[in-house]
Amino acid sequence: MNDVSAALEAILFSSNRPLKVRELQQATDADRNSIEGALEKLRESLEGRGVMLMRHHDEIHLATRPEYAGAVRRALRPEVSGRLSQAAYETLAIVAYQQPVSRARIEEVRDLITEVGRGSGPGQPKLYGTTMRFLQVMGLESLDHLPTPQNEAETPERANA
Repeated sequence: MNDVSAALEAILFSSNRPLKVRELQQATDADRNSIEGALEKLRESLEGRGVMLMRHHDEIHLATRPEYAGAVRRALRPEVSGRLSQAAYETLAIVAYQQPVSRARIEEVRDLITEVGRGSGPGQPKLYGTTMRFLQVMGLESLDHLPTPQNEAETPERANA
């Protein structure tokens, strides 16, 4: 691992929030290509370890791998946050696979989604996408790790796109 990768690991380990690539550039005085290369080296070096590099668009975060979350929870005894209901998981899946979506498609997953723009339809409905918190809750490194929907062609929103 090179100096930039090591610096990124230290920065991300110390941060209590996801950081944007630009913030990492400023902290390390490195250009975007150097940061991207260093992030890839860091991601590779973390394979098979207890933590993973999570990426959501331009945000980067170092997090516990889901398979070790139970042990971490038992060790740290964090505040208990309630499990999501089946309806919330279903709503979240809709946003994850069909983003951006209108508010009518979401209700119970507010901290897992964020407004990403406005639709062009009547009333210009708000459109939503997932957040870094979504990746944390689902234990995903990035949106690229979402499984492919089984009946993608049968989904009405995909058919109208």
